[in-house]
Amino acid sequence: MGSVSQAQRPRRKRTRARAAAPASNCPDEVNDITDCPEEGCGGDFDANLNRRKNITSDDQTPVNKTIQDMKELEDPVDFKKGDTREELTALGEGQKIRVVALALIARKGSSESCNCKLSAVADTDNHIVLVDPTLRKPSLVADEDDSVTAEFTPRVRLDNPNLSRAKLQPLITAAPNNALKVRVTGLLLFDSEHFLGRHLKRHNNWEIHPVLALEYCPKGKKCTASSDANWVSIEE
Repeated sequence: MGSVSQAQRPRRKRTRARAAAPASNCPDEVNDITDCPEEGCGGDFDANLNRRKNITSDDQTPVNKTIQDMKELEDPVDFKKGDTREELTALGEGQKIRVVALALIARKGSSESCNCKLSAVADTDNHIVLVDPTLRKPSLVADEDDSVTAEFTPRVRLDNPNLSRAKLQPLITAAPNNALKVRVTGLLLFDSEHFLGRHLKRHNNWEIHPVLALEYCPKGKKCTASSDANWVSIEE
């Protein structure tokens, strides 16, 4: 399906289901991610979005998608912070997908409400910049505006410790042109926080979040979306 701007889409009336207002403060003692509730906490936050971000596993069979497929996903028509997410589910949120891309960087995380505003490396997300694998010499300067985001999360790392910036970034740095071919498996998530404000440098606000598995293609090997041959799990 092609992208359609907000101005082009007919607006429809609907009854908006609102979640109960979450408590604004974190529990008294949040020392690490294991103390943080799945709805997150901390100031003005969206508990429904945080619950989606904080999923740790999923037993769906992944569907192969491309970077272009993710770029063509539509925005919601009339979404407000705190809404329940049925409209986003209808657009694809929650589907387990597998995408082949070039990873250009895995960035350090910052304190976010989904992680109870914790700031230690072990308690924050990592943001991975993904671009089309057919690009010949991609770079952050030239291609980040047209990128897609994938995120490692601290809750998934509790059982999968190598789904981390510490493991992925050296592989990116060592890859030709600092662009590592990867196959990313995870859940589609619409980042409604950045859709509604604080926009990021990327094509749209659809992410692979959380990442549940990541494989990379070793230098000199041929790896394709349709075959498991030559892919190496980052967890090995």
